Amino acid sequence: MTPRRHVIPVFVPHLGCPNDCVFCNQRRISGALQPATPETVRRAVESAAFLKDDGAPKQLAFYGGSFTAIPVPEQEALLGAAQDFIKSYKGAGIRVSTRPDAVDRAALERLKRYGVVTVELGAQSMDEGVLLASGRGHTARDTEKASRLVRDMGFELILQMMTGLPGDTPATAVKTAESIIALKPGGVRIYPAVVLRDTALWDMWRRGEYREHTVEDAVRLCAELVPLFESAGVPIVRLGLNPTDELSGGAAAAGAYHPALGELVYARVYLNRARALLRGRGAVARVTLGVAPSRVSVMTGQRRGNIAALRTEFGIADVRVAGAEVAPGEIVILSIENTPQTGV
Repeated sequence: MTPRRHVIPVFVPHLGCPNDCVFCNQRRISGALQPATPETVRRAVESAAFLKDDGAPKQLAFYGGSFTAIPVPEQEALLGAAQDFIKSYKGAGIRVSTRPDAVDRAALERLKRYGVVTVELGAQSMDEGVLLASGRGHTARDTEKASRLVRDMGFELILQMMTGLPGDTPATAVKTAESIIALKPGGVRIYPAVVLRDTALWDMWRRGEYREHTVEDAVRLCAELVPLFESAGVPIVRLGLNPTDELSGGAAAAGAYHPALGELVYARVYLNRARALLRGRGAVARVTLGVAPSRVSVMTGQRRGNIAALRTEFGIADVRVAGAEVAPGEIVILSIENTPQTGV
């Protein structure tokens, strides 16, 4: 698991990006209308004083743009404004996000001088056709080279992937996940595609050139991806866009936007595992499933959706979930009662 930490976000919407990806409108995603300035950073640093002092390390995170593609004087001005933060808190560090093709040794050496400890790379896909159709402007090879350089220079590496982009399929998404795992990141963010207003993807969707990646599409696919990352020991840092008033208020015109998408995905992961346990057991009348106490609500599902699904699919009259001494993610059958067979 990723170590617990307090993250203070600073949004730099679209700063440094050399082109417009079809899905991108960073101002709508972040809710930030203006790019960050040194004064923005200083205000964020001041807000850190109100965070609970529980021993967890603090990070100032520059999100939204391609940080290393920003002109160097602007990078240094933003990073310079964060130096009081570095000096004020033990173990504090800075996190930046950027494009794979905007990373080289000189850029990383500069980040290291200013106290950056985590670099997030927007891989989005490792399929060349998907990258081209999405207007990314970089290749999978760029992601591989940048990832290795980031790790070799001692930074924590976080990779971002998207599902449901133009040309993407469940098979290419799985291959992307496998390629990301091979790069040994310290964590991954999974962002199912959302159709944002005033983007090229929005225009494509309205013209019928793009089929939206629905919430159900995303839940079904991500429930396959999550176990891949978990089995490889790659923590999932975030699943789905962070909810904002603008996204919830209509900026997300279509696609896989849901304020609790992560909860839906993990509930589906548990449902799939329960299904695997119950297959081939014949006619079951009653069953009690055991999960870690902290996962009972996940196994139950929103509005008891998983309970209803198991009852319907397997014809079980009574499905119960109880806390048990098992590892998080594990499901066991605590008790099971088969339906009596009647003679003819």
